[in-house]
Amino acid sequence: MTHRHPALFDDHRWAVAGVVALYVAAAVVMVLVAVDRSAVQPLDDWFHDRMVSAETGGITALALLFNFLGSVWVTAPLRVAVAALLWVRRRWEWFAVWVISIIVAELSVTVFKALYDRPRPLDPLVDTTGSAFPSGHAVAGAVTVVALVIVFLPAGPHRRIWEVLASVFAFFMGLSRTYLRAHWLTDVVAGTLLGAAAAIGVATLVHVWWLRRQPVQPRA
Repeated sequence: MTHRHPALFDDHRWAVAGVVALYVAAAVVMVLVAVDRSAVQPLDDWFHDRMVSAETGGITALALLFNFLGSVWVTAPLRVAVAALLWVRRRWEWFAVWVISIIVAELSVTVFKALYDRPRPLDPLVDTTGSAFPSGHAVAGAVTVVALVIVFLPAGPHRRIWEVLASVFAFFMGLSRTYLRAHWLTDVVAGTLLGAAAAIGVATLVHVWWLRRQPVQPRA
């Protein structure tokens, strides 16, 4: 009896469609910010003003908690722990997805922040470094939680629901940065899209690569 190695996706066409949609949406936001920032700044200003007017002690404490969860103090140890677990279990495809998707996401943040060099909102409630666009917290949060779903849940329609929920969670975690005046809304939107796309996109490429390495089964 031949052991059936579990696949990263039950139908990678869904993943391809999702990646294309995510990158197209991210590209729209990024082009608007790059070509005509005045087209998105009124929305960012309006949302920024709403966040400032909503400031209360309780919401600020919650935003600071989400801010901490998306910080390197949480994501770095988590990433190392998951990579070590996948390595020990010899789940090589999942290990590749986990490591490469994080590398792709972090490189995208570094490159795009340098290219856009967008100023942050004034008077942030937390310490900030570097430029605003895209949100590093949003990218890191999205790639981490979506990749977690991919490497630990079995492929299928049920997991696709969790991938969407993970992206939504990452977006709302990124919104904490707008409340804390560290980012504009479009920074968070672009960051969430890029992070989720990195996780699903890398997983799709690894899945297709793995399929092509499998021996062709002779016809009965």
